[in-house]
Amino acid sequence: MSYAIVRNEKLVRAKAQGICVHNDRKANNHSNREIDISRTHLNYYLKKNELNYVKEFDRLKEKYNFKGQIRSNSIIMCEMIFTSDADFFNKIGIVETKRYFKESYNFICNYKNLGKENIISAVVHLDESTPHMHLVYVPIIHTKDNNGNNINKVCCRDFWKGRDSYRKLQNSYYEHITSKGFQLERGLPVEETHRKHENIQEFKNLTNFENTKQVLNSIKLDLPEVPDIKDFKKVMLNRDEKILEKIIKPKDKVIEELYNNNIALHKELSKQAKIVDVAAKFQKEKDDILEDNRILNLKCKQMERDFEYKEKKLVNDYRDKIYEINCMSQKVINDLEKENNFLRKVIDRFKVTVKVFISWICNKFSVSSEEQLMRDFEKESRLDFDVENSVKIKEFAKSKSDYEMEL
Repeated sequence: MSYAIVRNEKLVRAKAQGICVHNDRKANNHSNREIDISRTHLNYYLKKNELNYVKEFDRLKEKYNFKGQIRSNSIIMCEMIFTSDADFFNKIGIVETKRYFKESYNFICNYKNLGKENIISAVVHLDESTPHMHLVYVPIIHTKDNNGNNINKVCCRDFWKGRDSYRKLQNSYYEHITSKGFQLERGLPVEETHRKHENIQEFKNLTNFENTKQVLNSIKLDLPEVPDIKDFKKVMLNRDEKILEKIIKPKDKVIEELYNNNIALHKELSKQAKIVDVAAKFQKEKDDILEDNRILNLKCKQMERDFEYKEKKLVNDYRDKIYEINCMSQKVINDLEKENNFLRKVIDRFKVTVKVFISWICNKFSVSSEEQLMRDFEKESRLDFDVENSVKIKEFAKSKSDYEMEL
C-alpha cells in the first residue's frame, strides 16, 4: 500500500537561495543524479515565483507589512514536499496526479488559515524518478499587537507550536487527501518507528550513493597522542607525592593501555582491510557481470515506465482534444441557433411590414383591392410575393438542371 507523504523544512535566507536554484532548475549541472533534464519541460507550477525566494519574501513583507523580529539568521520561510511512491503515481495516471498535487496545494492554503497570498512558490517535479511537489511558504501567524490591532507576524516557532505539531499536520493531510478519493495509508508515527526526522536535504544526501561513498573513503582512524608523563611530573614537583601516586600514575597507566589497545585494533583493522581487498579482487569479474545485468534491468524498467507514461499521455491528450473539439462545435451550433432565431424574427417582422405597406398603397392610390395590386406587381416584375415558395421553386429548378448536365 502507498503512503501519503508530506515533509516540512525550515529555511533561513542563505538556505532558501540554494533551495530556489534547485526547485527552479536554474543550475547548469545538477548534483542530484535522478534529475532527467530531457523531462524537465514536464515540470509545472501551481504558483510561480517571479523573483527568487528571498526577494519574493522581501516583496511580500513590504506589501503585507509583516511583523516580527526578522534577523539575518531568522527562519523566514518553510518548504514542504508532497509525494508518495512511484507505483502510486503510475497507477493513478497523469490527470489524477495533477489533481493529487492540486488538492495538496489547496490543503496547505487553508491549513492554519495560512492563505494563498503567503505561498511563495509551488512547483511539481516530474523529471525525477518519483513525482513530487515543492511548496515554499511564509509561516504567518494572524494575531494582534499590544494595541489590539490585527497583524500578520512571521514566526515559525508559533506556527509549528507544540511537540505534536507535525503529527497534527500528517493527520490533517491524510484526512484531506483520502477524502478526495485517493487510496493511501497514513504511515506509522515516529514513536513506533523510532526514526530520526531528517530535513529534506539531509534525506537526499543520505540516499545519494556517491556522497555516501565519498564519506566512507574519507574516514581515517585518528589515534590520540599519549601524554608525556614528565609533563605531569613538572606540574606536580611541589605537590603532595600522594597525588602523584594515587591519581596521576594510575591515570597515565590507563591512558597508555588504551593507546596500546588502539594501536592493536588499528593493526587488526588494517589486516581485515587487506583481506577484503583480496576478496574483492576475486569477486570483481562476478560483480561486473551483475552490475551489467542490473543496469540492463534498470534500462528495461525505465523504457517500460516511459512507454506507459507516453501511452497514458496520448490517451489523455486524445480525450482532452475530443473534449475541446466538442466544446468548440457546441459553441458554433449555439451561435448559429442564435443567428437563426434573430433572422426568423427579422423575416416575420418584414412580412408584417410588407402587408401593412400594401394596405397603405391601396388606400393611398385608391386601388380596388390588395389582391389585384399583388397580381399586377407579380405579373409586371415577375416576382412572387410568397418568398418561401419562390426560393423552393428555384432550388428545385437548379437541382434538376444540375442533374440533366450530369446525364
